[in-house]
Amino acid sequence: MMYISTRGKAPNLPFEDAMLSGLARDGGLYVPETIPQMSAADIRALHGLSYEETAFRVMRPFVGDTFSDSVFADLIAKAYAGFGHAARAPLVQLAPGHFLLELFHGPTLAFKDFAMQLIGQLFQEALSRRGERVTIVGATSGDTGSAAIEAFKGLDNVDVFILFPHGRVSEVQRRQMTTPAEANVHALAVDGTFDDCQARLKDMFNDFAFRDGVRLAGVNSINWARVLAQVVYYFSSAVSLGAPDRAISFTVPTGNFGDIFAGYIAKRMGLPIDRLVVATNQNDILHRCLTGGDYRTDTVVPSISPSMDIQVSSNFERALFDAYGRDGAAVAQLMDELKSGGGFRVSQGALQALREHFDSGRVSEAETLDAIARTHRTTAELLCPHSAVGVQVAEAARRPETPMITLATAHPAKFPDAVERASGIRPPLPPRMADLYERAERVTRVANDLGALTSLIMERIAK
Repeated sequence: MMYISTRGKAPNLPFEDAMLSGLARDGGLYVPETIPQMSAADIRALHGLSYEETAFRVMRPFVGDTFSDSVFADLIAKAYAGFGHAARAPLVQLAPGHFLLELFHGPTLAFKDFAMQLIGQLFQEALSRRGERVTIVGATSGDTGSAAIEAFKGLDNVDVFILFPHGRVSEVQRRQMTTPAEANVHALAVDGTFDDCQARLKDMFNDFAFRDGVRLAGVNSINWARVLAQVVYYFSSAVSLGAPDRAISFTVPTGNFGDIFAGYIAKRMGLPIDRLVVATNQNDILHRCLTGGDYRTDTVVPSISPSMDIQVSSNFERALFDAYGRDGAAVAQLMDELKSGGGFRVSQGALQALREHFDSGRVSEAETLDAIARTHRTTAELLCPHSAVGVQVAEAARRPETPMITLATAHPAKFPDAVERASGIRPPLPPRMADLYERAERVTRVANDLGALTSLIMERIAK
């Protein structure tokens, strides 16, 4: 299994090198050269398996000979051992034909744990075998950062630097990033938006002298291994509702497009998915693009669902790559237009290709609060604001003949102010995090400037 860049000019790499590289050297994102297929019989055979066994069968074809079967199975088992629910990703019924997939039972209470806990194990195994050390830099709108820190803190062969937008994440999200005491962890509060953090991250990868000098590695959703790990829960949940013998639809609260792109990969592998519904908050560039064909950035408006306050959705590039017939030059031109002019127009053929798989919806702040209140009133289920965006869009999009699964992306206790405002209930943190507000914080505020960031990172590594 080889991996190719969405911009067509970077060397093809095997799984391990693509994972450790993160971003391709031409600025593109790695995708599999071909998509492995699972037959109806293969999918039917997943019935009754544990989450870990399902993960092994779904992901195994993508990793090639990077890990032996026994080592790969062991790494998967270690990755999910710390989850707080035996099913790892349990389904809860909200209404006839509408189900909630709870993805917040991991160590940091967000769906990012499914990928990050596994990546931590994969990185550690690969780097130990190579005898190498890397510098991991990530940008986060809230949840990726804490999940990365939890996965890599204390490891001998990794330094972790997480960029987050100062003042634009919830207090719980911030404290999960700033309270770990391990010396290899560095939380950097950047004066800007998430899009600024993500842009500086890409700038670092495109500065080859810096990239090679510090052995830069990325664990944002630009890293293919992140997407791969998320493919698994589409299979596990769909099989629970009768796949492959019935089609299932999914609604996904979406900011950076990685989580829903994982669903697209599951569909390409053979999982009978009817519709993949993109749910956005008021920062609705993806909804505007899918409905009108124009991908044009606007001002990021802070919301009660901050992890979705994004205008440049990195993983959308992977979807565009397929929509344009895997034409790397065409994608590179679109990304150049985005960088120079703030947007681009999707061709009619590519837009039609996207619409064959993706629907979309937009939710206001008032509708988000109403969805939290209504869902708690009718089901006793408390939703985080991001999950509420998904539920609101799903209710409008679902069809009676097809079960709809909405992805619940974070625990409500990560956003207590918004949840309390909507429901009157302030959700408590789980016992293992009960002292989070009392822990000392370590954080460095940094200008939105590439030079300031790279100098700080090199200084910290030297120490």
